Amino acid sequence: MSVEPNSPRPDEASATTGPVVTPAPSEPAAGQPQSGAAARTAQPAHKSIVREYAEAIIIAMLLAFAIRVFVVQAFKIPSGSMIPTLLVGDHILVSKLSYGLQWPTDCQIKPGFPPITCYSSRTLIPFGAIQRGDIIVFRFPEDEDKDFIKRVIGLPGDTIQIRNKIVHVNGTPFEDHAFTQHTDPPVHDGHISPRDNFGPVTVPDDAYFVMGDNRDHSLDSRFWGYVRTEKVRGKAFRIYWSWSGQGSWTEWVRWERLGKAIQ
Repeated sequence: MSVEPNSPRPDEASATTGPVVTPAPSEPAAGQPQSGAAARTAQPAHKSIVREYAEAIIIAMLLAFAIRVFVVQAFKIPSGSMIPTLLVGDHILVSKLSYGLQWPTDCQIKPGFPPITCYSSRTLIPFGAIQRGDIIVFRFPEDEDKDFIKRVIGLPGDTIQIRNKIVHVNGTPFEDHAFTQHTDPPVHDGHISPRDNFGPVTVPDDAYFVMGDNRDHSLDSRFWGYVRTEKVRGKAFRIYWSWSGQGSWTEWVRWERLGKAIQ
Protein backbone atom coordinates (compact mmCIF):
# COMPACT_ATOMS: atom_id res chain seq x y z
CA MET A 1 0.00 0.00 0.00
CA SER A 2 1.15 3.56 -0.65
CA VAL A 3 1.91 6.02 2.09
CA GLU A 4 -0.27 9.00 2.77
CA PRO A 5 -0.24 11.58 0.00
CA ASN A 6 2.33 14.30 0.19
CA SER A 7 0.74 17.73 0.80
CA PRO A 8 2.42 21.03 -0.16
CA ARG A 9 4.06 22.81 2.76
CA PRO A 10 2.45 26.19 3.54
CA ASP A 11 4.46 29.26 2.69
CA GLU A 12 5.95 30.98 5.69
CA ALA A 13 3.57 33.60 7.05
CA SER A 14 4.58 37.20 6.62
CA ALA A 15 5.70 39.03 9.74
CA THR A 16 3.99 42.24 8.61
CA THR A 17 0.44 43.14 9.49
CA GLY A 18 -0.31 44.70 6.12
CA PRO A 19 -1.66 42.96 3.07
CA VAL A 20 0.58 40.41 1.51
CA VAL A 21 1.22 40.69 -2.19
CA THR A 22 2.14 37.41 -3.83
CA PRO A 23 4.45 37.97 -6.74
CA ALA A 24 3.49 36.30 -10.00
CA PRO A 25 5.68 33.25 -10.60
CA SER A 26 8.15 33.68 -13.36
CA GLU A 27 8.44 30.93 -15.92
CA PRO A 28 11.77 29.11 -15.73
CA ALA A 29 14.09 29.43 -18.63
CA ALA A 30 14.29 26.59 -21.07
CA GLY A 31 16.35 23.75 -19.69
CA GLN A 32 16.12 24.94 -16.09
CA PRO A 33 14.32 22.76 -13.52
CA GLN A 34 11.14 24.01 -11.90
CA SER A 35 11.22 25.32 -8.37
CA GLY A 36 10.36 22.97 -5.48
CA ALA A 37 6.82 24.35 -4.98
CA ALA A 38 6.02 24.19 -8.70
CA ALA A 39 7.35 20.64 -8.97
CA ARG A 40 5.29 19.54 -6.00
CA THR A 41 2.19 21.11 -7.54
CA ALA A 42 2.78 19.31 -10.83
CA GLN A 43 3.01 15.86 -9.18
CA PRO A 44 -0.24 13.80 -9.39
CA ALA A 45 -1.99 13.24 -6.08
CA HIS A 46 -1.65 9.73 -4.71
CA LYS A 47 -4.78 7.69 -3.90
CA SER A 48 -5.69 7.57 -0.25
CA ILE A 49 -5.25 4.37 1.76
CA VAL A 50 -9.03 4.13 2.25
CA ARG A 51 -9.62 4.28 -1.49
CA GLU A 52 -6.98 1.64 -2.19
CA TYR A 53 -8.47 -0.71 0.41
CA ALA A 54 -11.96 -0.12 -0.99
CA GLU A 55 -10.82 -0.90 -4.54
CA ALA A 56 -9.04 -4.06 -3.37
CA ILE A 57 -12.13 -5.25 -1.50
CA ILE A 58 -14.41 -4.58 -4.47
CA ILE A 59 -12.09 -6.43 -6.85
CA ALA A 60 -11.82 -9.37 -4.44
CA MET A 61 -15.62 -9.54 -4.12
CA LEU A 62 -16.08 -9.46 -7.89
CA LEU A 63 -13.54 -12.27 -8.34
CA ALA A 64 -15.19 -14.33 -5.60
CA PHE A 65 -18.58 -13.78 -7.20
CA ALA A 66 -17.29 -14.79 -10.65
CA ILE A 67 -15.63 -17.94 -9.29
CA ARG A 68 -18.77 -18.84 -7.33
CA VAL A 69 -21.03 -18.39 -10.36
CA PHE A 70 -18.91 -19.82 -13.15
CA VAL A 71 -16.25 -22.14 -11.69
CA VAL A 72 -16.76 -23.73 -8.26
CA GLN A 73 -18.98 -23.25 -5.22
CA ALA A 74 -18.82 -24.59 -1.67
CA PHE A 75 -21.78 -26.23 0.05
CA LYS A 76 -22.43 -27.81 3.44
CA ILE A 77 -24.37 -31.05 3.91
CA PRO A 78 -27.15 -30.38 6.48
CA SER A 79 -29.04 -33.70 6.40
CA GLY A 80 -28.44 -37.43 6.18
CA SER A 81 -30.20 -38.18 2.88
CA MET A 82 -26.88 -39.00 1.15
CA ILE A 83 -25.42 -41.26 3.85
CA PRO A 84 -23.11 -43.19 3.53
CA THR A 85 -21.59 -41.21 0.63
CA LEU A 86 -21.95 -37.82 2.34
CA LEU A 87 -22.32 -37.24 6.07
CA VAL A 88 -23.95 -34.42 7.99
CA GLY A 89 -21.29 -31.76 8.43
CA ASP A 90 -19.37 -32.54 5.24
CA HIS A 91 -18.32 -29.42 3.36
CA ILE A 92 -18.10 -30.07 -0.36
CA LEU A 93 -16.98 -28.41 -3.56
CA VAL A 94 -19.30 -28.36 -6.57
CA SER A 95 -17.93 -27.82 -10.06
CA LYS A 96 -19.89 -25.41 -12.24
CA LEU A 97 -17.85 -26.41 -15.29
CA SER A 98 -18.46 -30.18 -15.25
CA TYR A 99 -21.18 -29.95 -17.87
CA GLY A 100 -20.34 -26.69 -19.59
CA LEU A 101 -19.95 -22.95 -19.21
CA GLN A 102 -23.18 -21.81 -17.61
CA TRP A 103 -24.78 -18.40 -17.90
CA PRO A 104 -27.11 -17.47 -14.99
CA THR A 105 -30.73 -16.63 -15.82
CA ASP A 106 -33.92 -15.83 -13.90
CA CYS A 107 -31.96 -13.63 -11.46
CA GLN A 108 -33.31 -11.54 -8.58
CA ILE A 109 -31.67 -9.02 -6.26
CA LYS A 110 -31.74 -10.18 -2.64
CA PRO A 111 -29.91 -9.14 0.55
CA GLY A 112 -26.77 -11.10 1.32
CA PHE A 113 -23.72 -12.26 -0.60
CA PRO A 114 -23.89 -12.48 -3.47
CA PRO A 115 -26.56 -9.80 -3.74
CA ILE A 116 -28.02 -11.49 -6.83
CA THR A 117 -29.70 -14.92 -6.69
CA CYS A 118 -30.13 -16.78 -9.99
CA TYR A 119 -32.61 -19.65 -10.14
CA SER A 120 -31.73 -21.09 -13.55
CA SER A 121 -28.82 -21.29 -15.96
CA ARG A 122 -28.24 -21.71 -19.66
CA THR A 123 -25.29 -23.66 -21.06
CA LEU A 124 -23.24 -21.52 -23.43
CA ILE A 125 -20.47 -24.01 -24.19
CA PRO A 126 -21.20 -27.69 -23.37
CA PHE A 127 -18.33 -29.77 -21.95
CA GLY A 128 -20.20 -32.99 -21.25
CA ALA A 129 -23.56 -34.50 -20.37
CA ILE A 130 -24.98 -35.45 -16.99
CA GLN A 131 -24.35 -39.15 -16.42
CA ARG A 132 -26.20 -41.77 -14.40
CA GLY A 133 -24.53 -41.98 -11.00
CA ASP A 134 -23.42 -38.33 -10.90
CA ILE A 135 -24.05 -36.49 -7.64
CA ILE A 136 -25.51 -33.10 -8.47
CA VAL A 137 -26.63 -29.98 -6.62
CA PHE A 138 -29.82 -28.35 -7.89
CA ARG A 139 -32.61 -25.96 -6.99
CA PHE A 140 -35.26 -27.81 -5.00
CA PRO A 141 -38.37 -27.82 -7.23
CA GLU A 142 -40.78 -27.12 -4.35
CA ASP A 143 -38.68 -24.26 -2.90
CA GLU A 144 -36.06 -22.88 -5.25
CA ASP A 145 -34.40 -20.86 -2.51
CA LYS A 146 -33.08 -24.19 -1.22
CA ASP A 147 -30.33 -26.31 -2.77
CA PHE A 148 -30.64 -30.11 -2.75
CA ILE A 149 -28.02 -32.75 -3.48
CA LYS A 150 -28.89 -36.19 -4.88
CA ARG A 151 -27.59 -38.90 -7.18
CA VAL A 152 -28.79 -39.11 -10.78
CA ILE A 153 -30.63 -42.37 -11.41
CA GLY A 154 -32.73 -41.74 -14.51
CA LEU A 155 -31.70 -39.88 -17.66
CA PRO A 156 -34.11 -38.35 -20.21
CA GLY A 157 -36.15 -41.14 -21.80
CA ASP A 158 -35.35 -43.77 -19.13
CA THR A 159 -38.10 -45.85 -17.56
CA ILE A 160 -37.80 -45.96 -13.76
CA GLN A 161 -39.54 -48.42 -11.49
CA ILE A 162 -38.97 -49.43 -7.85
CA ARG A 163 -40.07 -52.87 -6.71
CA ASN A 164 -39.70 -53.71 -3.04
CA LYS A 165 -36.84 -51.23 -2.59
CA ILE A 166 -34.98 -52.40 -5.73
CA VAL A 167 -34.53 -49.73 -8.40
CA HIS A 168 -35.04 -50.82 -12.01
CA VAL A 169 -33.80 -48.71 -14.92
CA ASN A 170 -35.29 -49.68 -18.29
CA GLY A 171 -36.37 -53.02 -16.83
CA THR A 172 -32.96 -53.91 -15.38
CA PRO A 173 -32.04 -53.78 -11.66
CA PHE A 174 -29.71 -50.86 -11.00
CA GLU A 175 -26.46 -51.86 -9.31
CA ASP A 176 -26.37 -49.43 -6.41
CA HIS A 177 -25.30 -51.61 -3.47
CA ALA A 178 -21.83 -50.05 -3.34
CA PHE A 179 -23.10 -46.60 -2.36
CA THR A 180 -26.60 -46.99 -0.89
CA GLN A 181 -28.10 -48.16 2.37
CA HIS A 182 -31.50 -49.32 3.67
CA THR A 183 -32.03 -48.92 7.40
CA ASP A 184 -35.81 -49.41 7.65
CA PRO A 185 -36.71 -53.07 6.91
CA PRO A 186 -40.50 -52.74 6.38
CA VAL A 187 -41.60 -52.50 2.73
CA HIS A 188 -44.26 -49.86 2.06
CA ASP A 189 -47.06 -50.50 -0.36
CA GLY A 190 -46.98 -48.16 -3.35
CA HIS A 191 -50.52 -46.96 -2.64
CA ILE A 192 -49.42 -45.75 0.79
CA SER A 193 -45.97 -44.35 0.02
CA PRO A 194 -43.78 -44.27 -3.11
CA ARG A 195 -40.68 -44.98 -1.04
CA ASP A 196 -40.35 -48.72 -1.72
CA ASN A 197 -42.70 -49.30 -4.66
CA PHE A 198 -42.93 -46.68 -7.35
CA GLY A 199 -43.70 -46.33 -11.05
CA PRO A 200 -43.06 -47.20 -13.72
CA VAL A 201 -42.51 -43.67 -15.05
CA THR A 202 -40.63 -42.32 -18.07
CA VAL A 203 -38.24 -39.43 -17.47
CA PRO A 204 -39.18 -36.44 -19.66
CA ASP A 205 -36.80 -34.76 -22.06
CA ASP A 206 -34.36 -32.32 -20.49
CA ALA A 207 -35.03 -33.71 -16.99
CA TYR A 208 -33.54 -36.22 -14.52
CA PHE A 209 -34.79 -38.66 -11.88
CA VAL A 210 -32.68 -38.34 -8.71
CA MET A 211 -32.52 -40.25 -5.42
CA GLY A 212 -30.64 -40.06 -2.15
CA ASP A 213 -28.19 -42.82 -1.23
CA ASN A 214 -29.90 -43.17 2.16
CA ARG A 215 -32.90 -44.66 0.38
CA ASP A 216 -35.26 -45.08 3.33
CA HIS A 217 -34.71 -41.48 4.54
CA SER A 218 -34.51 -39.34 1.43
CA LEU A 219 -36.95 -36.82 -0.02
CA ASP A 220 -36.29 -37.15 -3.75
CA SER A 221 -37.87 -37.69 -7.17
CA ARG A 222 -40.09 -40.43 -5.78
CA PHE A 223 -41.99 -37.72 -3.90
CA TRP A 224 -41.67 -34.46 -5.82
CA GLY A 225 -40.77 -35.34 -9.41
CA TYR A 226 -37.91 -34.50 -11.75
CA VAL A 227 -35.01 -32.07 -11.86
CA ARG A 228 -34.90 -29.85 -14.93
CA THR A 229 -31.55 -29.33 -16.61
CA GLU A 230 -31.62 -25.57 -16.15
CA LYS A 231 -31.97 -26.04 -12.38
CA VAL A 232 -28.75 -28.09 -12.02
CA ARG A 233 -26.07 -26.00 -10.33
CA GLY A 234 -23.14 -28.38 -10.73
CA LYS A 235 -21.51 -31.70 -9.92
CA ALA A 236 -20.14 -32.47 -6.45
CA PHE A 237 -16.56 -33.66 -6.71
CA ARG A 238 -14.65 -33.30 -3.41
CA ILE A 239 -14.96 -33.00 0.36
CA TYR A 240 -12.72 -30.21 1.62
CA TRP A 241 -13.81 -30.19 5.28
CA SER A 242 -15.82 -32.46 7.55
CA TRP A 243 -17.07 -31.55 11.01
CA SER A 244 -19.01 -33.88 13.30
CA GLY A 245 -18.95 -31.91 16.56
CA GLN A 246 -19.79 -35.08 18.48
CA GLY A 247 -17.94 -37.31 20.92
CA SER A 248 -14.47 -36.44 22.17
CA TRP A 249 -13.06 -33.11 20.95
CA THR A 250 -10.37 -35.06 19.09
CA GLU A 251 -13.14 -36.60 16.96
CA TRP A 252 -14.93 -33.39 16.02
CA VAL A 253 -13.01 -33.15 12.77
CA ARG A 254 -13.22 -36.17 10.48
CA TRP A 255 -9.65 -35.93 9.27
CA GLU A 256 -9.93 -39.05 7.13
CA ARG A 257 -12.59 -37.38 4.96
CA LEU A 258 -10.64 -34.22 4.14
CA GLY A 259 -9.82 -34.10 0.43
CA LYS A 260 -11.86 -37.23 -0.32
CA ALA A 261 -13.25 -37.51 -3.85
CA ILE A 262 -17.03 -37.83 -4.12
CA GLN A 263 -18.16 -40.83 -6.16
